[in-house]
Amino acid sequence: MQALEIKKDIFWVGCVDYDHRDFHGYSTSPEGTTYNAYLIKDQKNVLVDTVSPGFGKTMLCRLAKTLDPEKIDYIVCNHMEMDHAGSLAEIVERTKPEKIFVSQTGMKSLAGYYPGNSWPLVPVKSGDSISLGKRQIIFQETRMLHWPDSMVSYIPEEKLLISNDIFGQNIASSVRFVDEYGKQDEYLQRIKEYFYNIVLPYSPMVLKALPILEKLDIEMIAPDHGLIHRGYDEVKFIIDMYRTLAEQKPQKRALIFYDTMWHSTEQMAYAVGSGFEDGNVPVRIMSVKSNHHSAIMTELADCGAVVAGSPTHNNTILPLMAAQLTYMKGLRPLNRIGGAFGSYGWSGESAKYLQDALSEMKMEMPCAPVKCAWRPTKDDLKACHELGKNLAQALSAKCGG
Repeated sequence: MQALEIKKDIFWVGCVDYDHRDFHGYSTSPEGTTYNAYLIKDQKNVLVDTVSPGFGKTMLCRLAKTLDPEKIDYIVCNHMEMDHAGSLAEIVERTKPEKIFVSQTGMKSLAGYYPGNSWPLVPVKSGDSISLGKRQIIFQETRMLHWPDSMVSYIPEEKLLISNDIFGQNIASSVRFVDEYGKQDEYLQRIKEYFYNIVLPYSPMVLKALPILEKLDIEMIAPDHGLIHRGYDEVKFIIDMYRTLAEQKPQKRALIFYDTMWHSTEQMAYAVGSGFEDGNVPVRIMSVKSNHHSAIMTELADCGAVVAGSPTHNNTILPLMAAQLTYMKGLRPLNRIGGAFGSYGWSGESAKYLQDALSEMKMEMPCAPVKCAWRPTKDDLKACHELGKNLAQALSAKCGG
């Protein structure tokens, strides 16, 4: 249980949680996650961030391999959410720091989680700095990335940005750096998963924060979850990827998600998919019964068209579809076109319900919804095929051909 030196006298002292499966409502299976914390040894020794509840003793044990915990002078809390600050009381009790630095909004979060404490709290704002001796830490608030209290810590002498939640991923691994991971496709998928299930609603804030961070000389980004980005090329790559994800420019790929009762809506989904294929648009078809809501949301990162299908159930839609739409709406995807379809026995409201739900997410709806009674006929499946083909044409035009 060794600490890992990531820069001279700067150590990773976090914890790996291989068994974590539900992260802020999305599935981290099969990877788990990490809770990254960092120790800076200088004239003033600083612990930057802590770990989730239940992992405090593990972190202290790792910390003790390189520094007596009682020699910690300062604690910096970049973010007060429990996966970062859940062990804070335990760590403060052990280390008894001279000062604890939090953002001004973080003071409110801390008072809510730890009311009545008498800790030596120091609120900071963007541009404030503290001297450690040979180094300094400069603070930059990153409000709503992804909480109001979020900030990052920059150590200019080391060209190191400790970035809190942004630029992270949920990867549980015995290696600490991206270039050691060896699974590039999986790494990219985890970046998309993390962004689309946590950061996406705050895309405008991302686009405001990136130019500020790009003015800094950053050679390493150490996030609070997942792998550390080292080297200018890797730093540029992740910043550029965040910009691309935040811009949400439409891509020529379609997502069809659906639920089905007696396979009628399922047949319709595959017919819609064939229409996209004939329109030269790649398509992914995902059943909400077989795929976690976060996996469907992650797929949206590469898709400019979103098509939803459900049978009518109690004059609305099946519960798993309702849950998927609620989850998706909260994450606020932008710049998509949408479509809807559904089967029914006697009332037939589902297709319009889905059409309206996607419209409420500000998706363009260039085609009328398609619905069929009972089991789809050849004509019904042809109408579904045409829906996919027409949506493919609309998406191609939106993407510039």
